[in-house]
Amino acid sequence: MTPVSKLDLKSVTAPADLRGANLYRIAIVGAASLLGKEIAEVLRDRNFPSVDIRLLDDDQSLGQLEAVGDEMTFIQSIRPEQFEHVDFTFFASDPRATRAKWEIARDLGNTIIDSTGALEEAPGASIRSPWIERQTGQPVVPQLQPGPVMVAHPAATALALLALRAEKFAKVERMIVNMFEPASEYGQKGMDELHEQTINLLAFQTLPKNVFDVQVAFNMVVRHGAGSRHSLDKVSERILKHYRQLAPGALEPSLLTVQAPVFHGYAFSVYFETNQPVAIKEFSEALAGEHVVITKGDETPNNVSAAGQGDILVTLSSDVGRKNGIWLWAALDNLRVSALTAVECAETLTASRPLGQIQ
Repeated sequence: MTPVSKLDLKSVTAPADLRGANLYRIAIVGAASLLGKEIAEVLRDRNFPSVDIRLLDDDQSLGQLEAVGDEMTFIQSIRPEQFEHVDFTFFASDPRATRAKWEIARDLGNTIIDSTGALEEAPGASIRSPWIERQTGQPVVPQLQPGPVMVAHPAATALALLALRAEKFAKVERMIVNMFEPASEYGQKGMDELHEQTINLLAFQTLPKNVFDVQVAFNMVVRHGAGSRHSLDKVSERILKHYRQLAPGALEPSLLTVQAPVFHGYAFSVYFETNQPVAIKEFSEALAGEHVVITKGDETPNNVSAAGQGDILVTLSSDVGRKNGIWLWAALDNLRVSALTAVECAETLTASRPLGQIQ
């Protein structure tokens, strides 16, 4: 497998030169977004076998220079011809852009991987998380013409993984979750608004409220303002919908999503109540494994320690009032986990494009 950074793209003179080489052409729609940048980085880190990565975004980002491996590439406009001869298209911008362009890419033979939540109701769409597929031992059978792949919400992936491992170890009778939502789930605009609110509060100036329509700086809320396009209740519904799809039959949690005054990364608490007392050490060992790291000593998980990590950081403690209760405090990098899921989905789908299908 040859890293993108070591390919001399200028030496590729014709598509026929690459047939049989198992090299793929990729487009990232929303390449200037926080998630789009993260997907490009994960493609590089995992040495995804690509010969061409097209960075596409709206007119505001045209001409912006971005790094793809060791190469620098300009962001280009989202035009139909940009999807020609492309194998995988990652959608990482806002849902409206995805709905406007995904059928063009599909009709040109692209395999669609959507991280925006726009295509959940599209014909043939499937919600996927390779982490959970490996945990359950039920990998998805490759399809010659797969429908759009919906990248599972990172919180749903984390909760499903923890629940499946907990239930394998003990009989869990109750699961309660408080999920603390970061501003980065709303893209750069969400990050900017939290930043500007923080500055304006300290300067006793009016707060911008275009994204949240409520004060989020130095504050926690369970509802956005009436003028916001976003809804924390809808976030909870989407997390639970994905959870049910990923882990059918697993105990469904009671979930409350809270908007936290943090820029990046999920932090969350999980309460498990079992049918009989269990030892913390043994429960920790049952949860630990691929993508779950049990922190030790004073290394309490937090947004900062989780940044850039492709794992869920977890610490455990007994409930002070209920002998059968165990609390988990956990953190994960929401953008990193979403990007890893998207790229791992593409890796599993290469079987449906065995020749790299440079058209």
